[in-house]
Amino acid sequence: MRIHILGICGAFMGGIAALARAAGHQVSGSDDNVYPPMSTQLESLGIPLLKGYAVEHLKPAPDLVLVGNALSRGNPELETVLVRGLPYTSGPQWLAENVLRGQHVLAVAGTHGKTTTSSMLAWILEQAGLKPGYLIGGLPRDFKSSARAGGGQYFVVEADEYDTAFFDKRAKFLHYRPRTVVLNNLEYDHADIYPDLASIQTQFQYLLRTVPRNGLIVANAADVALQNVFAQGCWTPRETFSLAEGDWTARHVAADGSAFTVAWRGKPAAMVQWRLLGKHNVVNALAAVAAAHHVGVIPSLAAEALIRFQGVKRRLEVRAQVDGVTVYDDFAHHPTAIAATLAGLRQHVGKQRIIALLEPRSASMKLGVHRDSLAAALADADRVFVYQAPNVTWDVTGAMQPLGAHASVSADFSQLVDTVATEVRSGDHVLIMSNGGFGGIHEKLIERLQHKAAAATWPM
Repeated sequence: MRIHILGICGAFMGGIAALARAAGHQVSGSDDNVYPPMSTQLESLGIPLLKGYAVEHLKPAPDLVLVGNALSRGNPELETVLVRGLPYTSGPQWLAENVLRGQHVLAVAGTHGKTTTSSMLAWILEQAGLKPGYLIGGLPRDFKSSARAGGGQYFVVEADEYDTAFFDKRAKFLHYRPRTVVLNNLEYDHADIYPDLASIQTQFQYLLRTVPRNGLIVANAADVALQNVFAQGCWTPRETFSLAEGDWTARHVAADGSAFTVAWRGKPAAMVQWRLLGKHNVVNALAAVAAAHHVGVIPSLAAEALIRFQGVKRRLEVRAQVDGVTVYDDFAHHPTAIAATLAGLRQHVGKQRIIALLEPRSASMKLGVHRDSLAAALADADRVFVYQAPNVTWDVTGAMQPLGAHASVSADFSQLVDTVATEVRSGDHVLIMSNGGFGGIHEKLIERLQHKAAAATWPM
């Protein structure tokens, strides 16, 4: 079958492309936003990427079109699909019907930590010999791609609450019919489709209704918003986790989160010393251990897997070290995630300078929903630079005022790169945060730093 994917470079749809290719289908796709790491993965799989959207991309006509949720009416390819009557469906629906049917699905949901937790869970099951399938909204460093069919009865899926497609406004995760569900946390986000937190809680309540009574829900004991979801009804056994309360807790946690002990109902079960940073990742690990335990993986074996776990690309990923300056890439785009990432890095680097670069790119960020909490989220950085793109129309400079002279806002991308390259010095940690490509700023800044270092050593 020839399958064409609209929005193929999205983290989810890119994974769908990999699964379709592995199933023997001829796969192609179109997207406006083509950038690594997803573009690199698709190219390595031999999947043609067509830049932009054009009617010509649908010649010859595909047997099936998968429509990403970023696509809306008016898109030229989508309009052609509808006019010609070409068969189409959504990514989540295709996944449910062609991959998940008959599998024990382990779904990882929540506002934050889904990608990291689902990567941990898939890796734990892999190390336990269970050969899981998985679809993750990022690139786990321990696997070759963001998705695979697997060779057993288990499938780990990052379960997003975002809508399914232009014609299906249900949350994606309502398609998956999981038996094991992780609920990491719940905050207001996705302001482009949800008017308030209550509307998101309703979707999570619908998710709970799909989990059978012989399944398990693994939930964050410290999250009040999730407790309100459970108050609306739950028909499935539940286990809880958090740093200090619940069935699964952490003891002897290092300040930077690099070591901890997993405890099960108050009794030490396993020790972990690993490469990840931040107490938020300790909480993610507890969730993964609990979910793996539901399918028979003992905590000590799960801990051994976590010790070897390499993390996920774009999650505090070191992109380069140039003349004593370390450049990181992170996907953080919500104040809670920004604060957690900075806190973990701060505990790790101590008093060394942290330079934070932020692109407010998510739909909620563009709408200014988080403007009042953004400065506080960035407080752990010694210097803050925020890029104000043309489509960000709210007062970013005003939002940064609580940080005083430590924060700068720029609408000039090239000037931003120049300023950062000029200001940084040996020993600094530059943390770049965006849920997109940020105009290739990582490569541009690294190149400028390399030129700066070379110029400093050039003989006079």
